[in-house]
Amino acid sequence: MVKASITDLPDEFYRGKTVLVRVDYNVPLREGNVADDYRIRVSIPTLNYLSSRAAKLVLASHLGRPEGKRDMKMSLRPVAMRLQSLLPGRGVRWVGECVGPEANRAVKELKNGEILMLENLRFHDGEEKNEENFSSSLASLAEIFVNEAFSASHRKHASVYGAPALLQYRLAGIHMGRELAYLTKVRELPDRPFVLAVGGAKIRDKIDALRRLIEKADKVLVGGCVAYTFLASKGISVGRSPVENEFVPWASEALRKEGKIILPHDHLAALDAESVSQVSLIEGEIPQNLIGFDIGPSTSQTYISTILSAGGTVFWNGPMGLFEMRRFSYGTTGVALAMALAKFRGATTIVGGGDSVSALAKAGVMDSEISHVSTGGGAALEYIGGKTLPGVEVLSNR
Repeated sequence: MVKASITDLPDEFYRGKTVLVRVDYNVPLREGNVADDYRIRVSIPTLNYLSSRAAKLVLASHLGRPEGKRDMKMSLRPVAMRLQSLLPGRGVRWVGECVGPEANRAVKELKNGEILMLENLRFHDGEEKNEENFSSSLASLAEIFVNEAFSASHRKHASVYGAPALLQYRLAGIHMGRELAYLTKVRELPDRPFVLAVGGAKIRDKIDALRRLIEKADKVLVGGCVAYTFLASKGISVGRSPVENEFVPWASEALRKEGKIILPHDHLAALDAESVSQVSLIEGEIPQNLIGFDIGPSTSQTYISTILSAGGTVFWNGPMGLFEMRRFSYGTTGVALAMALAKFRGATTIVGGGDSVSALAKAGVMDSEISHVSTGGGAALEYIGGKTLPGVEVLSNR
C-alpha cells in the first residue's frame, strides 16, 4: 500500500498548522559541534516545503544512547545551531525539553514558518519504551505528523509509532517517500540481476534480513567482519579475525547455494590496526597471529567486476574493511567507485547505512552519482528483506 506524502495535500492545508516532524539527527558530535551533517541535509527539502507553506514545525529526534537520563553531551542544541546555518532564511529555535510545560510553551510561541528543535527524545525512557503517556505528550504538540526518519522506522518507539498513531494525519516526508519508492522496488520486483554487497561488523545486526535477501539476490558479495564468519564456516583459517560462532552453522547452510555467495580470497592483515609497517597481503588462509582488516586487491577486483556487470540492481550495506584507516580503505573505496560507475552504465544503485554513506564521501562519490542513498542501514535491510517497519506501518495510506 502506497503511503501518503506531504505533497499529496493542498498547499493551503498546512497554513498555521503545527507539524511534528520526526527527523533522525543522530549525528556525530566533535568538541560540541556537528562533525557530519548528512542526515540533517537530507531533511532540508521537507522542512523548506512545510515552512514555505506557513506551517509551524516541531522537530523531534534522538541522539546517542543516554538511556533515559539527561546527558548534555548528547544535547541536540549543537544540531539546532547547524540546522540554522543550513536554513539562514528560516527562524530555528531550540528548547531544552521535548515534553512538558517548557516544550508546550515553546510550541505555542511559534509563528507560521518557524522551526522548533526539541531536546533529545531519549532523555526520557518513555521514548524507547513507547510509553502511552510519553506518546500522548508528544502527540499533543501538533496536529499533523511527518516521518522524515526512515533510519529510525524499524523501532517501535514513541516518536515513531506511539505518538503518530494518536494523530489523524500521518505523512511521509520527501526523503522518506524516496526511500519507500526505491526500497519497495527492490523488495518486490528488483531489476535483474540483483547483486547484494554486504559488509560491516556483525552478522547479528543483519541476520533476519540476510536470510531473506540471500534467497532473493542473484549474487552476494561478502566483506568486512561478516566475511570471517562465512570463511570460518568452511573451515578456512581467519587468524584472530572476529568470528560470530553462533552464526557459523547458518553461514555454512547459506553457502550451499552454489555460486551465489562470493567470499574474499585474499586479505590485508596485520597484528593489529596500528601496525603500519606490518600490513601483509595474504592469499587464502590468514595466519593464526594476524587479523584481517580489508579485502585484498584480487577480491576487490572480483567485486568491482561483479557490480559493473550487474546492469540490474545493486544494493550495498556495510564497508569491506576498516575503511576509516587509509591503509585498510581500498576495498571499500573500490566498491564505492564501482557503485557510481554502475549507475552511469544504467544499473539502479542503492547504498544504505551510515558507514557506507561515509565511505561514499571518503571515496569522493557524490549523492547524485548513486540512484538512492538511504539514511537507514538496519531499517533498509529489514525493509527490503520483507519485514514490516512500525514507522512505515503507522503512516496513513494514500
